[in-house]
Amino acid sequence: MAGYKRILLKLSGESLMGGGQYGINESVLGSYASQIRSARDKGVQIAIVIGGGNIFRGLTGVGKGFDRVKGDQMGMLATVINSLALQSVLESDGTKTRVLTSIAMEPVGERYSASKAVELMEQGYIVIIAGGTGNPFFTTDTASALRAVETGANVLLKGTRVDGIYTADPEKDPAAVKFDHVSFEDVYRKNLKVMDMTAFTMCRENKLPILVFDMDTPGNLVKVISGEKIGTTVWEE
Repeated sequence: MAGYKRILLKLSGESLMGGGQYGINESVLGSYASQIRSARDKGVQIAIVIGGGNIFRGLTGVGKGFDRVKGDQMGMLATVINSLALQSVLESDGTKTRVLTSIAMEPVGERYSASKAVELMEQGYIVIIAGGTGNPFFTTDTASALRAVETGANVLLKGTRVDGIYTADPEKDPAAVKFDHVSFEDVYRKNLKVMDMTAFTMCRENKLPILVFDMDTPGNLVKVISGEKIGTTVWEE
């Protein structure tokens, strides 16, 4: 094991689309659920934050005439839909899973608190934290950093469609070079795109390592928590 007792896994809402233009691809969702179960079976406590970009993204809505606050609130609801979908697939084989929401939404989910999330993880539940931070103007990247710090996670794992951090977007620039490891300072200095700056600064200030990896390759999550050298780690030496 890589020494992780507790992880915060950030999943991209866009990745849930698979090859589609919107919505949830059942095959992708099933693959994610299978990997999460396997990681849980290794004894790791797991909290998850999922984005909502496959359904609605607040900033995109602003460009189409939506009020920013209302757009972000719609995005928060999109994360709840994704969280319930993942919970449903995980529970289909009896995996204990609980959705906590950052805004009051009973009976959809119980109101989030860090102590409740930790208590559930220690009881063997996979905890999915929905609704972002509960506030407009903050991304789910920031929510994942905040929840990771609040719950005492050992690492923030960012599962994406790309296998790490590159000098440029590898989907657009074939000459982009991958990093195996970068420091927080390198990310600032080289203007690397890891996550939004609020989330990134929170991780740096709280000495929380970030590991960016390809979640779309089955088995990668277990490889990460087992200490295999995949993805890109952001940490000070």
